[in-house]
Amino acid sequence: MPSDVLQLGLDTFGDVNALPDGTPAPYDQVLRNVMAQGVLADQVGVDAFGIGEHHRDDFAVSAPEVVLAAIAARTERILLGSAVTVLSSDDPIRVYERFATLDGLSNGRAEVTLGRGSFTESFPLFGYDLADYEMLFSEKLDLFAALRSEGPVSWSGSYRTPLTETEVYPKSARGGFPVWVGVGGSPESVVRAARYGFPLMLAVIGGDPARFRPFVDLYRQALTKLELPELPVGVHAPGFVADTDEQAREILFPHFKRARDRIGRDRGWGPVTREQYIADIEHGAMHVGAPETVARKIASTVRTLGLNRFDLKYSYGTLPHEDLMRAIELFGTRVAPMVREILAG
Repeated sequence: MPSDVLQLGLDTFGDVNALPDGTPAPYDQVLRNVMAQGVLADQVGVDAFGIGEHHRDDFAVSAPEVVLAAIAARTERILLGSAVTVLSSDDPIRVYERFATLDGLSNGRAEVTLGRGSFTESFPLFGYDLADYEMLFSEKLDLFAALRSEGPVSWSGSYRTPLTETEVYPKSARGGFPVWVGVGGSPESVVRAARYGFPLMLAVIGGDPARFRPFVDLYRQALTKLELPELPVGVHAPGFVADTDEQAREILFPHFKRARDRIGRDRGWGPVTREQYIADIEHGAMHVGAPETVARKIASTVRTLGLNRFDLKYSYGTLPHEDLMRAIELFGTRVAPMVREILAG
């Protein structure tokens, strides 16, 4: 992707929606909802659609590639990727095979974001020791980088048997597909992404986005020091779009609080207050409001961090499917054009 091109995408984790009576939607319905959301994103001109991976009861998507393949069959132009693939608890060869398959099915529209994930339920589920959290990701990222050539691979590590002149099939539709590395705020992870020549995707999920500028600078300095070409930098950040600022805040808050407080109980945080919620919208990572409000904040984030890509995580907790569809429509038809107009000016 050229350094002067800005891509605007949408991300979801397949959160379990609430039905009109407030009860959780069945998982099969949530999966079909996510597929419909991806199709709509393509229709309204969104550049990219990402689906994350979770293995817990408040999310329906544990196999993003399967859902992305279903969306691929019903879309024509939108990029389809993961947000994020938890590489530490997966097999790099299987991940590469799945996304190469998606790339073929979508006629060259697949991409993947590799990360360690902010949830850890996949480790015991798939038989991994959390004590190996850092080393598993480091070693598996090294193997994944070796697979990008799509030629014979010889490789050895500590957590699997060696490979000797091994080839992986299928080959992708275009001799490789975009591979981002998702980073939450570790300088070591930023430098590692640069060392492998992977574009950088920053997870800006709390606080002022400007605080991530040192990571962008570090990444670009590392690329220069390694004598590598300039590579894209993106941000994944939460948000929600409705017709007015008041509607956006009122619709989102109960779903945001329910999801945030559940995570908080697991991690030792206190219940979130409405004041904290509003403060994060006005001064932090939440890009919430009417199209004009969200467009201005995205443009500010893009300028402040010098981005090539901005992905809005438009789903949050039990937000109903109908509200998400309206948010996607507004993002594609109004927010994205306004962002480009603001930045051009």
